[in-house]
Amino acid sequence: MEQIIIERVTPADIKKLQEIGRTTFSEAFADVNAEENMKDYLEKGFSEEKLKAELNNQDSQFYFALLEGKAIGYLKINIGQAQTEKLNLDALEIERIYLLKAFYGQKVGQLLYQKAIDIALELQASYVWLGVWEENYRALRFYKKNGFTPFGKHKFRLGDDEQTDLMMKKALVDNELKVS
Repeated sequence: MEQIIIERVTPADIKKLQEIGRTTFSEAFADVNAEENMKDYLEKGFSEEKLKAELNNQDSQFYFALLEGKAIGYLKINIGQAQTEKLNLDALEIERIYLLKAFYGQKVGQLLYQKAIDIALELQASYVWLGVWEENYRALRFYKKNGFTPFGKHKFRLGDDEQTDLMMKKALVDNELKVS
């Protein structure tokens, strides 16, 4: 496989971010959710206005995984007040890691994950956390393999369907990774 490049998303990339966001979310969840709920979420969750606000938030960052200049996946991280749960201001949240289905199992997710960990270490975050749908078994295996452990739950609304996300975290101690 050609070399994957991890590159920070800028406001000029909003259309590319919108496209990869909608495509990857749809590929991951359309088969197991109601069509109307998916349509509603894809429209609202990836609207230009919402993405523009997220990109302009200094406590949020997006990164593309690029192959030959084409986005094949992306990462969104949050720190401080941008975190979706108000847990610990010195933590880093991985809000999203999504890939095109054609790249599942090819270590692209691991590259995006490593980018998040590298940033967390640079920021001297106390831990990294995330929420993952309790029925997303592939993602749960990925995060468990990478040393994350469950510590709670929160709700995620997809259209009119209220779903449960498992909250998972991985401690970072003395600027080194420590499986908690």
